Amino acid sequence: MKLQKKNMLRQKRRWRIRKKVNGTADRPRLTVCFTNKHIHAQCVDDVEHKTLVSASTLSKGEKAASSKSNIAGAKDLGREIAEKALGGKIETVVFDRNGRKYHGCVQAFADAAREAGLKF
Repeated sequence: MKLQKKNMLRQKRRWRIRKKVNGTADRPRLTVCFTNKHIHAQCVDDVEHKTLVSASTLSKGEKAASSKSNIAGAKDLGREIAEKALGGKIETVVFDRNGRKYHGCVQAFADAAREAGLKF
């Protein structure tokens, strides 16, 4: 019962954030999802309902072996999504923290993406 209430409160925060944060082709929404094992990030155009760029710790490669759902993994993924976005000619984004507090892994992800060249 307690977990159910916690999840519902988080869902309400998501809805509240999504009312204000919308992505366009010029300025897509950068959304990040943290699970216990992995991190997923996407740049989404909400007008066309398309994912423009995505990255995850599940992706195959050398980075994937060391990437986990922690602060170090969040920094790596933040740099990776920024490089992909800049390669796709996306310079500015709107950050969607997906109902989570802006600290810890979320903050590390955002700071790494900013350092790599994304503006938000």
